[in-house]
Amino acid sequence: MLLIHGFAEDATIWENQVSRFREDYRLIVPDLPGSGKSDFIPEVFSMDDHADMLEQLLKEEDIEAADIIGHSMGGYIALAFAGKYPERMTGLCLFHSTAYADTEEKIESRRKSIQFIKQNGSLKFLQQATPNLFSDQTKNENPGMVEEIINRYSNFNPNSLVHYYEAMIQRPDRSEVLRKVPKPVLFIAGEHDSAIPIKHMLEQSYLPELSYFHSLKNSGHMGMLEEPANSNHYLEILLNNS
Repeated sequence: MLLIHGFAEDATIWENQVSRFREDYRLIVPDLPGSGKSDFIPEVFSMDDHADMLEQLLKEEDIEAADIIGHSMGGYIALAFAGKYPERMTGLCLFHSTAYADTEEKIESRRKSIQFIKQNGSLKFLQQATPNLFSDQTKNENPGMVEEIINRYSNFNPNSLVHYYEAMIQRPDRSEVLRKVPKPVLFIAGEHDSAIPIKHMLEQSYLPELSYFHSLKNSGHMGMLEEPANSNHYLEILLNNS
């Protein structure tokens, strides 16, 4: 399994999945360039560049093919990987992610966030943005989870955040990748996800030849943390059918 984290995260976001699957699967859980313990790459590093890097990582680890699981921005990278290296993939999971390119409204929102980060830094940005990624139920019943994630990533390199936003703005629509993907595709959506609306994921679930769609009823955009048991169960469905 290759687990690709999302924006303003690192490999530790998959801690619940690593603890569940590490005994049964070989896990590749990298920090993307600019995240966690990895080095920052100053030039614009596109979703395709990330995909190329991960394909090289599989080569170095002598892995012929893997199930590719991508959360949010990680899903954008996973789709780029699927488009370029379908033979290196046994299954694909879009975890709170989409094949659609950014709308003009989304691009404008990202550009405003870039300016906010440049002016205020990572911590203030995360304090403002992170709570919106969780469902109201999570925020009411487990506010410590939200605070812990803010604290975990409080020292995130602001230049990395800007870079990721710029790369996301530039990415193309990859709906055609889903139409042509030769392997099973799993969609995991959050019913309270304001970042990737569930209706967009439902629309795309009809594109692949073989797909599975599951929704997390109590989750926003962070189902791997909000509902880890259900998330792992749905991942098992992909793993057992790829």
